[in-house]
Amino acid sequence: MTPILRTLLASAGSALLLSLSSLSLAAGQHALTLYGEPAKYPASFKHFDFVNPDAPKGGELRQSGFGGFDSLNPFINKGVAADDIGLIYDTLTRHSLDEPFTEYGLLAEKIEVAPDHSWVRFYLRPQARFHDGQAVTAADVVFTFDALMKDGAPQYKAYYADVAKATAEDAQRVRFDFKRSNNRELPLILGQLPVLPKHWWSNREFNKGNLEIPLGSGPYKVADVAAGRSIRYERVKDYWGNDLAVNRGFYNFDSILIDYYRDTTVALEALKAGQFDYWLEVSAKNWASAYDVPAVKDGRLHKEEITNHNPTGMQGFVFNIRRPLFQDPRVREALGLLFDFEWTNKQLFNGAYTRTHSYFENSELAASGLPGSDELKILEPLRAKLDPKVFNSVFEVPRSDASGIIREQQRRAYQLLQEAGWKIVDDKMVDADGKPVSLEFLLAQTDFERVLLPYKRNLADLGIELVIRRVDVSQYINRLRSRDFDMIVGGFGQSSSPGNEQREYWHSASADNPGSRNFIGLKDPAVDSLVEGLINADSRQSLVAHTRALDRVLLAGHYVIPNWHIKTWRVAYWDRLQHPEVTPLYDVGLMTWWAKADAPVAPAPASTEQ
Repeated sequence: MTPILRTLLASAGSALLLSLSSLSLAAGQHALTLYGEPAKYPASFKHFDFVNPDAPKGGELRQSGFGGFDSLNPFINKGVAADDIGLIYDTLTRHSLDEPFTEYGLLAEKIEVAPDHSWVRFYLRPQARFHDGQAVTAADVVFTFDALMKDGAPQYKAYYADVAKATAEDAQRVRFDFKRSNNRELPLILGQLPVLPKHWWSNREFNKGNLEIPLGSGPYKVADVAAGRSIRYERVKDYWGNDLAVNRGFYNFDSILIDYYRDTTVALEALKAGQFDYWLEVSAKNWASAYDVPAVKDGRLHKEEITNHNPTGMQGFVFNIRRPLFQDPRVREALGLLFDFEWTNKQLFNGAYTRTHSYFENSELAASGLPGSDELKILEPLRAKLDPKVFNSVFEVPRSDASGIIREQQRRAYQLLQEAGWKIVDDKMVDADGKPVSLEFLLAQTDFERVLLPYKRNLADLGIELVIRRVDVSQYINRLRSRDFDMIVGGFGQSSSPGNEQREYWHSASADNPGSRNFIGLKDPAVDSLVEGLINADSRQSLVAHTRALDRVLLAGHYVIPNWHIKTWRVAYWDRLQHPEVTPLYDVGLMTWWAKADAPVAPAPASTEQ
């Protein structure tokens, strides 16, 4: 709202107030961008470029899940929620899949941001309905926000930390006031809020997970649940948002079935047998050698690589620095030297991967070379708190000749361990307190065991024991939430516009929150300062500089042993599916696919009791 409009409203009579209410609505925008740049699509757009607006409706999409589930409440830090449960909920806005960070109105018809970015107002569509026919109102939005802040999973408290309050101004207007005015991402983050029905939750406990089918307003509803084994979603035929431009070409399947498998190897065999339709392949070995089957050769089962324009983020072996063993950065660096990526890539991955060198890999956000002038302005005030290497050296991952012999890396590792007070006694490595070193690597998937076994041998050469502990999914999640692990395979996904989620990854405030993604246990005032500076960046240039500076500091800390990445999505799908000619830049866009009208009737899935 402009200062002029505020003055008019303050001095006008009730008649003028009524006449200006429509003017206030007109001031709202159909879309939000991070720095006020024009959105790609105008207010009059009919559909996104990456959809087929005339895609046929019908058929069933069959997918696989891993492990199991015991909850239909994905918003709390209890239980394991069913895959794709978010399909039953609408959000205030819809994220465009071919723009770095732009939100278009979904439940909200228009969005209004204060000139000083101190608040955001959403104008709800009057036609928005829950599946029981009741209108979606501002009271539902406020209820959802308050419930997530009070009883929701920790990431919500991190995302919305700068929100002072949510207010229902009337049935269709909701306003969020901010604690400070320099968090430009916050209106967009709030736009992603899933809106829950206050009337349905009024006699239920929000903080308890169970398998009661919840009420939503989204394009699908839960049709059938077999506890831990399968879930089926059914398209809502009279979905209130069917005709919206942001939904045109989406949600084409009449139903979506997810069958759960306890082992990804079994799941892959089920795919090849035609038991489900779509598979995102994450194993280079499988992609290279596991699809030599008649269905692929005759074109019934397609293999396709789709270019991924997202920053790939960081996947790595994550140290839990809450453990005394890992608090010395020299120890962490030494353990990283003993991972032989080149041999692993050659022998296990058919050379398919590239080593990751950044927490923001595959983007302009990744640090490179020595810090530039923009970065130095950010880093210099923190110099006393930072490792000198941040300023005078370039982070490099170790490289081998892929022979499997890494003597130079082992020598350097042993030197670093000695500097940290470790030594070998009776062929066993002991720490600074004289205790034999034994590390537990917690896993939920069998796939990584073949990667860890060579690493285990390299550690054993220096007298370090690595115990590979594989547990079921529910136990893994519980141990992750309680921080009961030494090392895990962890991922820190990134977007082209990093923001508030960085608190969840690196900020001291998230370190002790059960269930946060601060797996490392970082509590570093310098990192906190960099995260806040990134969130408060007032331009793209400032965001890039802050992100590169943060990247540099994280890399210098050796908090993870970087793994690898690939710049494509590898998907396998049966020919009963079809997708648009144009793929979105930042997603596979599975919800824009459809079932061919002449697709054969799918065979009944086999039992998922694997």
